[in-house]
Amino acid sequence: MAPEEAQFLATAFPQFKITAGTSFPVSGLAYDATTAENAYWKFEPIAYGSGSITCDVIWYADTSTTSTHGVTWQVAVAAITPSADTTNVETKSFATAQSASTDLGSADAQKLMRTTITISNLDSIAAGDEAWLRVTRLVSDAGDDLTGDAILTSVRISYSDT
Repeated sequence: MAPEEAQFLATAFPQFKITAGTSFPVSGLAYDATTAENAYWKFEPIAYGSGSITCDVIWYADTSTTSTHGVTWQVAVAAITPSADTTNVETKSFATAQSASTDLGSADAQKLMRTTITISNLDSIAAGDEAWLRVTRLVSDAGDDLTGDAILTSVRISYSDT
């Protein structure tokens, strides 16, 4: 899921930015180092079968090159089965969020990183549901000590079809 596809609430959202790279433009969401910010994506788990969903958050540090600095990402899912669930779509809540941290691991500037989060709190998701994914930089977590923005470049989800 691309940064351009993200949706936001009225407050606490990351800044959308496009950086003119040497060879191609790089788009991303700039998550602040001191404020918990959220972005949302809607998706349809067309061929979802069973089990956990794997979420890869692809990101880079905007300014930090300290190898031990890291970011904690938190994700949560909400799902509604159209024509079957009686839940109000405008007041639906998310399942319990899950998180993971990744350190830069080297002093390479603006190195692309991957944080993998296994989502087992799935809100009874099923194939054909309308589903929403919330991605938060969890700045209150001890594992999030990156000074400066974390630029999210994409979110990838995968799951079993059996």
